[in-house]
Amino acid sequence: MPVRPAVGLLGIALALIASRFAPAEELRPQYEHGEIRIPAASPQEPRRETFSLAAAIDYLEKGNRAWTASRRCVACHTNGSYLFLRPELSRYLGPPDEATRRFFVEQLQKLQQTERKKLLRGIRPTQVAYLAAGLAQWDRHLRGSLSAETDAALRLMLSLQSEDGSQGNATCWPPHESSSYHGATVAAQAVSAAPGWLQSLDPNRPEDSKMLTRVERLKRYLQTTPPPHDYAAVLLLWTACDWPELISPRRKQELIQRVWQHQRPDGGWSIRSFARPEQWGRGNRAARLRAEPDADDPPSDGHMTGLAVLVLRQAGVPVDEPRIQKALRWLERNQRRSGRWWTRSLNTDRYHFITYTGTLYPVVALARCGRIPEKK
Repeated sequence: MPVRPAVGLLGIALALIASRFAPAEELRPQYEHGEIRIPAASPQEPRRETFSLAAAIDYLEKGNRAWTASRRCVACHTNGSYLFLRPELSRYLGPPDEATRRFFVEQLQKLQQTERKKLLRGIRPTQVAYLAAGLAQWDRHLRGSLSAETDAALRLMLSLQSEDGSQGNATCWPPHESSSYHGATVAAQAVSAAPGWLQSLDPNRPEDSKMLTRVERLKRYLQTTPPPHDYAAVLLLWTACDWPELISPRRKQELIQRVWQHQRPDGGWSIRSFARPEQWGRGNRAARLRAEPDADDPPSDGHMTGLAVLVLRQAGVPVDEPRIQKALRWLERNQRRSGRWWTRSLNTDRYHFITYTGTLYPVVALARCGRIPEKK
């Protein structure tokens, strides 16, 4: 039954409750193109009795293809994250979709022809960082050497760097598109992932010297700028796993403990506990987030649980650590029928695109914990 418009927090709460219990089939598909039709994400979707890797991969591959084909852009929350992490899974699942890499190269060529002033607007600098990171990860895990496309993408990315060393980003769509700090961590991971790129830069060549200066500026930014919230602190820890000189060993242990402090009794983590509502972006989602029925006790979700585990493992936490094992049990018990893990969007109750990383992160986490066998 439709809910009549109401005013203030009560109205927001009523609308959230109505959307929360709306059957998924009444909502638009989350991803749709050609024969691909992925139903809307919903907290009411039944959990699977046992974990299915095949269902998770089917969702990730189809969601990536549908977004790329229908939207024709690099999006942080879907194909940007796909090419950023899917290459790592090649030894478990086989190679990623090569069409995605070709699309990224096509987008790179278009961006290279775009006026710089336009490239500095909105999410574009961070979008370019995701593009560069995806190509770099492809080189790292599949090619084994630096490609000309990755070199070009990194140079374009750093040419868009802000004066303080960060990577410009919009402030309206948390968590991926709400912070220049977030953009900086993606840029840093792109630089550190590209095989041999830093070593190939010659300080005696003017263009290479500019790149080295910008890399140092990015490094100083992450070393001296406090993370705006605990979610950003997780991103810093993740970035420092590949770029250890960003933080001291003591700081690394502090960040690890910061992650553990947010673990819930059921073994999972909730993204909503990692920042106050006002801290996401420019705070324009605060009223909506505070009006959620479970705002005072947000449940564990796939995005944050998967991210916490994959980062902790990369930071050196052993797989037999009891808290990691508890988190793995949560992941294996909370996959939904579609193959996704439920994560409520921080933005709207329309598409919940965060369930994409809310599924990609758990798969990477399970792989890093030995719960997914390597292909022979």
